[in-house]
Amino acid sequence: MNRKAQSIPLILALIFLITFFTTPLDAQLIPLQSLVTPSTTIQKDGHLVTFAVHGFIEFQSLAELFPYIESQTKRWRGTLDDSQLQNLAGELLRRGIESRTISMIDERPLETLITHTAAELSEAIAHVKEPLPPGYLEAFLAAQEKWKHSMNCWSASSSIPGRVLSNWYPIEEGILLYGATYDSPEHFWQAVKYHPDITIAQLTDLINQLEKKDWSSWLQRLDSDPNLYLPNAYAVEFLRHNLTSDRLRWFRDELTRHNLQQTERARTAQKRSTAPFRFTAFEEKVLWGDLADVFHLVYTFSRPDDPIRKNLADHHFDAVYLEARKMPFISEDFRSLMLEIWRVKYQQMPRFREVISGIPHEIRLEHFLNDGDSPDIPIPVYIHYLNQMRDLASRPPVNE
Repeated sequence: MNRKAQSIPLILALIFLITFFTTPLDAQLIPLQSLVTPSTTIQKDGHLVTFAVHGFIEFQSLAELFPYIESQTKRWRGTLDDSQLQNLAGELLRRGIESRTISMIDERPLETLITHTAAELSEAIAHVKEPLPPGYLEAFLAAQEKWKHSMNCWSASSSIPGRVLSNWYPIEEGILLYGATYDSPEHFWQAVKYHPDITIAQLTDLINQLEKKDWSSWLQRLDSDPNLYLPNAYAVEFLRHNLTSDRLRWFRDELTRHNLQQTERARTAQKRSTAPFRFTAFEEKVLWGDLADVFHLVYTFSRPDDPIRKNLADHHFDAVYLEARKMPFISEDFRSLMLEIWRVKYQQMPRFREVISGIPHEIRLEHFLNDGDSPDIPIPVYIHYLNQMRDLASRPPVNE
């Protein structure tokens, strides 16, 4: 062997050492002690990794979460009793810790959490020198126990089956639902929120009307009533985010950017036509889905005598219309439509049936995205349906 060939392993070793020791800190694994220390902030690619409660209330560290929890218990003191306030604080802490560790943009917190034992986690928290709220250890242990035996099923899952089980997963051959073909279950789920007759021109007009309204007092009514806010916190925060002038303008601009004709019907536009994937699943969610949800939720939470409610009803945002069915947006009837979609995908399409039935039942199927929820199908219901569908898909087909 010549000297040049002998030097190659040495050069490779030097390259490895240089790369390893010069890798930015934000690309390295997160030590367990750092993860459980409240003041820790996490960076990836030079950017802070934030997390959220109720999808939209963002934090950079767990230390920032604690004052928010305290503010919420003060907010409802006098309305809730001590036991209810304690439960609220515990629930917000649990949500925040899970959101910190189950990040949509950085898997390292979860990797750190599930590659240590419960004893190691407890010891690390015992060594934290910063103030900790009641239930801190228990919330971390609960998150660790849950995610050591769970698969997060979403479009960017590190697991291929997890990605396939996302409604965003593109189906090359399309999925046939209620007489039309869609590019994915997400395309159908968002399209069906629009009445078959509503046009782009009508949507644009509705957006213009929402943009002219001052929503501060309307939102204040929801914020001040615990019977409205607490069970619907995600929906209220979703509306607060999407009823701003900038956001409403964005919806209108997006409809224009996609070259939609004013006479085109919204539901028809989301079906598969001659060319597939006119809209990506992401666009289905953030454009079509969020816009429809705004209309349906404004109708749902408006007072009966509010003129905007009547206007939305005139445009059929008082319910979801599918063939002869009229389903309230927030209802068991509409939620159960997801099972109908999944029966097609996971029972009638062999390749997807094989994927979902091949996931061991010891692994629980989950869906956690920045502590977001969805009023049309709440996450606990979604998860229950998904695990139920795996059970159904695992059974032999009736014709066998």
